[in-house]
Amino acid sequence: MTVDVTVGTFNLNNLFSRFNFQGEIEAIRSSETSVSSELKYEFGTGDTYKIRTYQGQLVVKKKDEEKDQISQRIKSMSVDVLAVQEVEDIDTLRQFNKDNLDGMYPYQVLIEGNDQRLIDIGVLSKLPIGGITSWQRAVHPGDITKPVFSRDLLQIEILNRTRSERLFTVFNNHLKSPLLSYKDDPATAKQKNDERRTRQAEIVARIVKAQTRPNSPFIILGDMNDAAGSPCLRPFAEDQELDLTNGLSNPAETRPAPSDTPPPSSSAWTHRFKPSKKPAEYELYDQIWLSRALADKQTGAWIDRRTRLTGNGSDHDPAWIKVSL
Repeated sequence: MTVDVTVGTFNLNNLFSRFNFQGEIEAIRSSETSVSSELKYEFGTGDTYKIRTYQGQLVVKKKDEEKDQISQRIKSMSVDVLAVQEVEDIDTLRQFNKDNLDGMYPYQVLIEGNDQRLIDIGVLSKLPIGGITSWQRAVHPGDITKPVFSRDLLQIEILNRTRSERLFTVFNNHLKSPLLSYKDDPATAKQKNDERRTRQAEIVARIVKAQTRPNSPFIILGDMNDAAGSPCLRPFAEDQELDLTNGLSNPAETRPAPSDTPPPSSSAWTHRFKPSKKPAEYELYDQIWLSRALADKQTGAWIDRRTRLTGNGSDHDPAWIKVSL
């Protein structure tokens, strides 16, 4: 008896919680404490506090409208296993699942990673979850003094509903962004970013090969921040021992793409970037790579196409595949 399982990936674009800052107050410097309808904190010399910022800007929660937009897309896909990126912490993911997804995913996983912006990767699943491994402390031989992953490589076992069998393993990624800082020389910064992403891809390949066998069912997926055919991704995408298949080489679209700026003829894109005074670029940043054991069991692939070029709750379109196990 076979069972259909759907697996997807979605960058939720800065899913931050309702808290905008953290503070630690050592003492209330008053002999009396009263409660009123208005609370006011005054930080003195001896008090400690931390305002959560990134590159000089206050980190704020994701707008309710945007949370509604991404939750509606997730509900419409209703995949069994969803790898997510750019989530603040496990509490935020749990609250989002409870309040915005009506608790449709009984299993939620997120481990705090390396990102300075506090964006982490996780998994929402309707199927039971087995072992969980974070590879955030992995290093590259070229530099063993710091972690190679900007965020993490999260390895999660997906079990059948009776927990009697491991169906497959997912390796969730969020590789180095190609965005350049205005402070850096563009050519130098691009080379540095590409080198970091290439090293990450090399360690992804090394870890997956060490954790699996040639006949193991596994999926490498997530926001790769690069095109599927990029040289930076070749270390795992074209590794002969891994023998991966691009599950999104020819996906169906849930609706036609917006026509403001004509997208490419291929449906295989999830991210749009419009450089200043240049044509828009469309790339398949969000990818799903299937192992040999799963590739011939794939029965479909889809991308939930955005309704507007911008302002859909995320600058990425979610993608998913179906396998018959």
